[in-house]
Amino acid sequence: MVMDLDYDRSLYGVEHQAGPFEVTREMVQAFSKSIGETGPIYNDEAAAKAAGYSGVVAPPTMCTLFVRHVELPDIKLKFGRSRFHAGQRVQAKGIISAGDSLTASSHLKEVYPKTGRSGTMVFIVWETTFRNQNGQVVADVQESFAARE
Repeated sequence: MVMDLDYDRSLYGVEHQAGPFEVTREMVQAFSKSIGETGPIYNDEAAAKAAGYSGVVAPPTMCTLFVRHVELPDIKLKFGRSRFHAGQRVQAKGIISAGDSLTASSHLKEVYPKTGRSGTMVFIVWETTFRNQNGQVVADVQESFAARE
Protein backbone atom coordinates (compact mmCIF):
# COMPACT_ATOMS: atom_id res chain seq x y z
CA MET A 1 0.00 0.00 0.00
CA VAL A 2 1.46 3.33 -1.05
CA MET A 3 0.24 6.21 1.05
CA ASP A 4 0.60 9.87 0.14
CA LEU A 5 1.34 11.55 3.46
CA ASP A 6 0.43 15.18 4.00
CA TYR A 7 2.96 16.99 6.24
CA ASP A 8 5.41 19.89 6.17
CA ARG A 9 8.25 18.52 4.04
CA SER A 10 10.11 21.85 4.24
CA LEU A 11 11.44 20.70 7.64
CA TYR A 12 13.85 18.23 6.02
CA GLY A 13 17.38 19.60 6.20
CA VAL A 14 16.50 22.20 8.84
CA GLU A 15 18.62 21.95 12.01
CA HIS A 16 17.02 22.83 15.36
CA GLN A 17 19.61 23.88 17.95
CA ALA A 18 19.40 23.46 21.72
CA GLY A 19 21.67 23.83 24.71
CA PRO A 20 24.06 24.28 26.20
CA PHE A 21 23.42 21.47 28.65
CA GLU A 22 25.85 21.51 31.56
CA VAL A 23 26.90 18.05 32.76
CA THR A 24 27.53 18.04 36.52
CA ARG A 25 29.04 15.39 38.76
CA GLU A 26 25.83 15.22 40.78
CA MET A 27 23.78 14.73 37.60
CA VAL A 28 26.04 11.91 36.36
CA GLN A 29 26.03 10.17 39.73
CA ALA A 30 22.23 10.46 40.09
CA PHE A 31 21.68 9.13 36.56
CA SER A 32 24.13 6.26 37.13
CA LYS A 33 22.32 5.33 40.33
CA SER A 34 18.91 5.50 38.62
CA ILE A 35 19.92 2.98 35.93
CA GLY A 36 21.88 0.73 38.28
CA GLU A 37 25.31 1.58 36.84
CA THR A 38 27.84 0.66 39.55
CA GLY A 39 31.11 1.03 37.64
CA PRO A 40 33.63 3.21 39.50
CA ILE A 41 34.27 5.65 36.61
CA TYR A 42 30.53 6.48 36.59
CA ASN A 43 30.25 7.05 40.32
CA ASP A 44 33.60 7.99 41.83
CA GLU A 45 35.45 11.08 40.64
CA ALA A 46 38.81 9.85 41.96
CA ALA A 47 38.40 6.54 40.09
CA ALA A 48 37.43 8.36 36.89
CA LYS A 49 40.44 10.68 37.13
CA ALA A 50 42.75 7.72 37.90
CA ALA A 51 41.46 6.12 34.70
CA GLY A 52 42.40 9.24 32.71
CA TYR A 53 39.04 11.03 32.51
CA SER A 54 38.44 14.67 33.47
CA GLY A 55 35.58 13.73 35.81
CA VAL A 56 32.97 11.05 36.40
CA VAL A 57 31.90 9.55 33.09
CA ALA A 58 28.26 9.74 32.04
CA PRO A 59 26.62 6.53 30.87
CA PRO A 60 25.98 6.87 27.11
CA THR A 61 22.20 6.93 27.56
CA MET A 62 22.37 10.09 29.68
CA CYS A 63 21.70 12.13 26.53
CA THR A 64 18.10 10.93 26.77
CA LEU A 65 17.69 13.44 29.62
CA PHE A 66 18.79 16.32 27.40
CA VAL A 67 16.91 15.31 24.24
CA ARG A 68 13.64 16.02 26.06
CA HIS A 69 14.66 19.70 26.21
CA VAL A 70 15.06 20.01 22.44
CA GLU A 71 12.02 21.80 21.02
CA LEU A 72 10.98 20.19 17.77
CA PRO A 73 8.47 21.81 15.42
CA ASP A 74 5.10 20.30 14.57
CA ILE A 75 5.39 18.68 11.14
CA LYS A 76 1.64 19.27 10.65
CA LEU A 77 0.99 15.63 9.78
CA LYS A 78 -2.55 15.17 8.52
CA PHE A 79 -3.01 11.65 9.85
CA GLY A 80 -4.24 10.01 13.00
CA ARG A 81 -6.03 11.00 16.14
CA SER A 82 -3.36 10.06 18.65
CA ARG A 83 0.40 10.47 18.88
CA PHE A 84 2.87 8.68 21.13
CA HIS A 85 6.57 8.06 21.68
CA ALA A 86 7.48 4.94 19.73
CA GLY A 87 11.12 4.35 20.62
CA GLN A 88 14.58 5.73 21.02
CA ARG A 89 18.10 4.67 20.03
CA VAL A 90 21.27 6.14 21.47
CA GLN A 91 24.59 5.71 19.71
CA ALA A 92 27.59 6.73 21.79
CA LYS A 93 30.28 8.45 19.73
CA GLY A 94 32.55 9.78 22.47
CA ILE A 95 33.00 10.23 26.20
CA ILE A 96 30.78 12.60 28.17
CA SER A 97 32.24 13.63 31.52
CA ALA A 98 31.20 15.87 34.37
CA GLY A 99 32.20 19.42 33.47
CA ASP A 100 31.27 19.04 29.81
CA SER A 101 28.89 21.46 28.12
CA LEU A 102 26.79 19.83 25.39
CA THR A 103 24.85 21.33 22.52
CA ALA A 104 22.25 19.55 20.43
CA SER A 105 21.29 19.78 16.78
CA SER A 106 18.13 17.97 15.63
CA HIS A 107 16.69 17.31 12.21
CA LEU A 108 13.75 15.44 10.73
CA LYS A 109 15.15 12.16 9.47
CA GLU A 110 12.12 10.43 7.97
CA VAL A 111 8.35 10.07 7.97
CA TYR A 112 6.86 6.76 6.83
CA PRO A 113 3.69 4.67 7.14
CA LYS A 114 3.64 1.09 8.36
CA THR A 115 0.66 -1.23 8.36
CA GLY A 116 0.36 -4.09 10.82
CA ARG A 117 -2.31 -6.16 12.54
CA SER A 118 -3.68 -3.13 14.39
CA GLY A 119 -3.88 -0.95 11.28
CA THR A 120 -1.75 1.79 9.78
CA MET A 121 0.55 4.03 11.77
CA VAL A 122 2.81 6.82 10.58
CA PHE A 123 6.24 7.10 12.15
CA ILE A 124 8.06 10.42 12.53
CA VAL A 125 11.79 10.04 13.16
CA TRP A 126 14.03 12.82 14.50
CA GLU A 127 17.80 12.56 14.87
CA THR A 128 19.69 14.65 17.41
CA THR A 129 23.47 14.98 17.47
CA PHE A 130 25.17 16.02 20.70
CA ARG A 131 28.53 17.79 20.68
CA ASN A 132 30.76 18.74 23.60
CA GLN A 133 32.38 22.11 24.20
CA ASN A 134 35.22 21.14 21.81
CA GLY A 135 32.82 20.43 18.95
CA GLN A 136 33.35 16.66 19.19
CA VAL A 137 30.28 14.53 18.47
CA VAL A 138 29.61 12.50 21.61
CA ALA A 139 26.21 10.91 20.84
CA ASP A 140 23.45 10.53 18.30
CA VAL A 141 19.92 10.02 19.56
CA GLN A 142 17.18 8.87 17.21
CA GLU A 143 13.62 9.25 18.46
CA SER A 144 10.51 7.87 16.83
CA PHE A 145 6.97 9.08 17.36
CA ALA A 146 3.91 7.35 15.96
CA ALA A 147 0.53 8.61 14.85
CA ARG A 148 -2.39 6.24 14.62
CA GLU A 149 -6.02 6.51 13.63
